[in-house]
Formats: sequence, C-alpha cells, structure tokens
Amino acid sequence: MSEQDNKPVADDPYAQVHVVAKGDTLSKIAEQYYGDKTLYTAIFNANRDVLSDPNKIMPGQKLRIP
Repeated sequence: MSEQDNKPVADDPYAQVHVVAKGDTLSKIAEQYYGDKTLYTAIFNANRDVLSDPNKIMPGQKLRIP
C-alpha cells in the first residue's frame, strides 16, 4: 500500500464517500455522482481494497467516489 492509500478521506478535499444502501449497484452510484452509469469502473477501481467483484457490494459499505 502506498502512503496515499492510508490517507484518511477527510484529508482529501476531493474525495467523497458513498454509504451503500440496499438496492444500490455501482452503476446506480455512478449515475448518481457522474451522470453516466458506465463509469462504475472508476468507483470499483478506487475501492479495490474493499471490493473484489463489482457485482458484490453490501449495504453499509463506505465507498470512495473519485
């Protein structure tokens, strides 16, 4: 892990956090933040430390939104 990976989200003024709700998908989250559901891969790639599969997100998870 790089030093940046250990940096708290609060230290990054550009980071947003989304708490996964029941029924959320990465595509729905991408649509909400970016207006384009196909950009779900950006969210997945930013959260590879907590996600192993873009189709397996759980309610309550906190995801970084780049």
